[in-house]
Amino acid sequence: LSSTYKSDSLIVLHYNYTGKLILREKATDRIGLTTVSFLIICSFIVLENLMVLIAIWKNNKFHNRMYFFIGNLALCDLLAGIVYKVNILMSGKRTLSLSYTIWFIREGSMFVALGASTLSLLAIAIERHLTMIKMRPYDANKKYRVFLLIGTCWLISVSLGALPILGWNCINNLPDCSTILPLYSKKYVVFCISIFIAILVAIVILYARIYILVKSSSRNVTNHSNSERSMALLRTVVIVVGVFIACWSPLFILLLIDVACRVKECAILYKADWFIALAVLNSAMNPIIYTLASKEMRRAFFRLVCGCLVKTNVSRSLPIQPTPDQSRSKSSSSNAQKPKDDFPQVSVPSSITEKDKSSFQNGNLCK
Repeated sequence: LSSTYKSDSLIVLHYNYTGKLILREKATDRIGLTTVSFLIICSFIVLENLMVLIAIWKNNKFHNRMYFFIGNLALCDLLAGIVYKVNILMSGKRTLSLSYTIWFIREGSMFVALGASTLSLLAIAIERHLTMIKMRPYDANKKYRVFLLIGTCWLISVSLGALPILGWNCINNLPDCSTILPLYSKKYVVFCISIFIAILVAIVILYARIYILVKSSSRNVTNHSNSERSMALLRTVVIVVGVFIACWSPLFILLLIDVACRVKECAILYKADWFIALAVLNSAMNPIIYTLASKEMRRAFFRLVCGCLVKTNVSRSLPIQPTPDQSRSKSSSSNAQKPKDDFPQVSVPSSITEKDKSSFQNGNLCK
């Protein structure tokens, strides 16, 4: 085998043992329609989650603890899109040309993205639960706790993804190898699934408690606007958690089947790419959920897009600066006559002053 492939013989050995080597031999170097579709979806995931991050960064009203956690979740989704695209481009026959170190990095990065997403959802649930218990708005002076918690999430995720390359694998122990991930130990797969399931159960319990708290204290809430905003955010995050479970549950079940099945006995394990694609599709759903369920986030998205369009139009169609006489004439008649709009869709006056230009640059005229 090692003479047939210019690759790490360890990769070939494990793929041959699990029965995946034949699939890699049949794979072609050409990119098929399915692969192109997956790559387009990954690009869409990166773009839309990048828009979420920009929207949060540019709007001061989103500079609170809750939206920092949502921004971290968007960062995890963005990472998942990038990592899955790289994974696709390095799959097929290219897998047999990888060193085992690169293989561990390729697969471990997916576990890092999954771990960070799951822990981010748990952090959001904890934050919402503490906020509902205290029944008071966010304290902007305690942002350092948010970044500490987010940093902890990433540290745990990276550590979890690095365990196989650090030694918890099935090298020199073929009977313990996973079929879906031929160099991963089944014990490690069970460990990861147990952690993810425990986190998701904790999230469900926290949101159940939040719902009970909201129901019991709804009559005592005095600030109606804060209550509406809190419930909108709660509804958004609950939908995010539900979609997360729906997208990832099939992959969790498939991994459990992988652990239970003997080698080469379960044909469904060789269709794992579709289950992984469904899981990654979750990263495309979250920004859509933010836009549909959160009125504030929807406005931020529209302002972001509208601001970009206005900047483009202004840069292309700025009017010629009037002469001093024309300026005095326009200023003397400004109280008697409304200015004419060059951009009626966003009510932009034809004579753009320096103040107006700065407003355009900040996207403030697009409301």
